[in-house]
Amino acid sequence: MNTFHFFAIMSRMKYISRWSLMNNTRQENISEHSLNVAMIAHALVLISNKRFGAQLDAEHAAVIAMFHDCTEIITGDLPTPVKYASKTLRSAYKDIEEEAAAQLLNTLPDDLKEDYKELLIPKEEDPRLLRLVKAADRISALIKCIEEEQMGNREFSRAKCEILTSIQKMNSPEAEVFLTDFLPSFSLSLDEQNFTL
Repeated sequence: MNTFHFFAIMSRMKYISRWSLMNNTRQENISEHSLNVAMIAHALVLISNKRFGAQLDAEHAAVIAMFHDCTEIITGDLPTPVKYASKTLRSAYKDIEEEAAAQLLNTLPDDLKEDYKELLIPKEEDPRLLRLVKAADRISALIKCIEEEQMGNREFSRAKCEILTSIQKMNSPEAEVFLTDFLPSFSLSLDEQNFTL
């Protein structure tokens, strides 16, 4: 009887820290980041469907988002300024990510590999859905910057501006709705959010 290691390896996402070049008041790992991205991607697709007439699968977007950084279990989190410093680096890192995904897929039984390949290497997906997952990833990063600023950490101020600009350049009406309707709450305390138990 074979033992497959895929889910034990996935559980190690909690050990991979993000923002390694930044002075963090609180470390964020890729497990919690992936959950945030999944929730935001789900919301963006619902917004797209209900307000802009799309017919996309919100649950599928959430699952793709859950796995979007899982290759970093093998590669570690390469800081964005390094990853995008040149076309050569970006291309090399893309190859490394695909190799890491192949290694992860090899920890699954054969009858499940194809299903997970669509999640780890989502090339055949609707580009509109992948665009919303990417927007969710950036919004999650923006929220991290806001949280760090709320703790008095100026280290994330420039990243916050750059990430916000990158979201705006995506020209995503769904992302704009999220930024308008939901983002301001992240700058408020729990009492200011009028949340009561």
